[in-house]
Amino acid sequence: MHYEAGNYDVIVVGAGHAGCEAGLAAARIGAKTLMITINLDMVAFMPCNPSIGGPAKGIVVREIDALGGEMGKNIDKTYIQMRMLNTGKGPAVRALRAQADKFSYQHEMKKTLESEKNLTLLQGMVEELIVEDGVCTGVSTQTGAIYRAKTVIITTGTFLRGEIIIGDLKYSSGPNNQQPSIKLSEHLEELGFDLVRFKTGTPPRIHGKTIDYSQTEIQPGDDTPQAFSYETTKFITDQLPCWLTYTNEHTHRIIDENLHRSPMFSGMIKGSGPRYCPSIEDKVVRFNDKPRHQIFLEPEGRNTEEVYVQGLSTSLPEDVQHKIIKTIPALKDAQMMRAGYAIEYDAIVPTQLWPTLETKKVKNLYTAGQINGTSGYEEAAGQGLMAGINAALNALGKEELILSRSDAYIGVMIDDLVTKGTSEPYRLLTSRAEYRLLLRHDNADIRLTEIGHRIGLIQDERYEKFKSKNAAIEAEIKRLRTAIIKPTAEVQELIRNLGGSELKDGIRAADFLRRTEMSYSHIESIIPPEINLEDEVKEQVEIQIKYEGYIEKSLQQVDRLKKMENKKIPENIDYDAINGIANEARQNLKQVRPLSIAQASRISGVNPADISILLVYLEHGRIARVKAE
Repeated sequence: MHYEAGNYDVIVVGAGHAGCEAGLAAARIGAKTLMITINLDMVAFMPCNPSIGGPAKGIVVREIDALGGEMGKNIDKTYIQMRMLNTGKGPAVRALRAQADKFSYQHEMKKTLESEKNLTLLQGMVEELIVEDGVCTGVSTQTGAIYRAKTVIITTGTFLRGEIIIGDLKYSSGPNNQQPSIKLSEHLEELGFDLVRFKTGTPPRIHGKTIDYSQTEIQPGDDTPQAFSYETTKFITDQLPCWLTYTNEHTHRIIDENLHRSPMFSGMIKGSGPRYCPSIEDKVVRFNDKPRHQIFLEPEGRNTEEVYVQGLSTSLPEDVQHKIIKTIPALKDAQMMRAGYAIEYDAIVPTQLWPTLETKKVKNLYTAGQINGTSGYEEAAGQGLMAGINAALNALGKEELILSRSDAYIGVMIDDLVTKGTSEPYRLLTSRAEYRLLLRHDNADIRLTEIGHRIGLIQDERYEKFKSKNAAIEAEIKRLRTAIIKPTAEVQELIRNLGGSELKDGIRAADFLRRTEMSYSHIESIIPPEINLEDEVKEQVEIQIKYEGYIEKSLQQVDRLKKMENKKIPENIDYDAINGIANEARQNLKQVRPLSIAQASRISGVNPADISILLVYLEHGRIARVKAE
């Protein structure tokens, strides 16, 4: 028996990391929003590694914050350790990583959701979408409730037809033994969506008091206060360390002897796993020349003794997992509290999505997170934010938002997914971004805060502070371009101490700062600014001056790309009517239906000759259109 249960602007199905960002963004933009999740105790749960950030991923969290999302604020309130990675390298690859208190993280996020006035949080199992004439108009639940909405976002993570696998044991389950979503998956197939089977996994958890830490290397957090959010002013000082140890040849021998019992190698696991987060058995097979692999022991929170054994992800049988743990000297007496497992689940082939994350098959239906074939909390949150923004803007009759590859890592990820698809769980890497010198941890606000303010997610007070910071950066760069540093005895001594070559004449401060050995602090000591500048301003001044030539080259590339992005392709173009395009290119163009020449050029199997032919058709107005039925 079905009953009408309510009307909304936006409905979000799922409350993981994608769902939380989607729901909050939609509500804050002004859409009346409903979030439905299988279990309210699992809101923002971290079934895998209890951490946020890392290479590329940490920059995504900064981008989420710069646009007005929540993940950065939430981890800043709940971390047990924070570290800036790659500090010895250039600014393009620096990234922040935080170890989370997984329980505080989810409780804090749930509290934030419950406090949002435009948002209703509800426990329920969505089994079907209501689709009328190709348009999604709501959802129905297991209990017969029908909720109507202008737009719907599916953020179901790894719950769709989820199956947990440990050795030869396989059973229907979502992550962490939660109830899976089966009927919704079947319903998506009925609607004509192509689904693919993916796999991910987790390592065992062990009791912290049974670890011999004297056999490990301590990994403390940074002493310097760090934050993901530009709004964070309070910092956690009582950080907890993580610990480093290694597997050994004994570990690898036990794994080799039991490979026949591994579901990865026996054929029980059918789904594709993440290449950049392999299981320990996969690492031992693929890198059999390595005598050891790193293992990080990471506390799961302040009020638990559970420790996450990072690097030991496995789906080997439970008895083998016990043996593996005992081979590591620091863990010879360790007590395993939870066994590692693999989970297989359904994902949507993401080339079925527009760059807004709306599905091509069903209008007003959006998908975000692991359902789109990604791995990782950060990738999920970035998509969730964009889906929430676009579903709300659509519901409110406003123009939707697409971030380009030169705007953000979020733009890179979404473009990769909808243009190229993915044959395995997709993970963001700095190498995926051709403009990574522009997409840095330090400048996420400069890139995106204007956009966040325009769509209503960044409040006026924060926006005014941002504008003041920008003005201070510009003023200081202007000052350093005109100020002259003279070759005084003090300056020459500083240069000698730093191992540089002495000045022969006066030099502009900006040119002086470009010297390898110089930093802004050195310039500041010679010609201090008239007003005290914040550290973030000084950092921007140094990066923008030191890397000016490289940044300028990247911006020129972006300008060239924008010309291609501006060459729009009509949605109703008939590729079959264009002579000369290769068959593979034609097939892939018809599947992806790119919105611009730039997007078309990034599709697998579409080569420059195909693009040239397509350009001729567009530029000469000979656009073959699909005949009206």
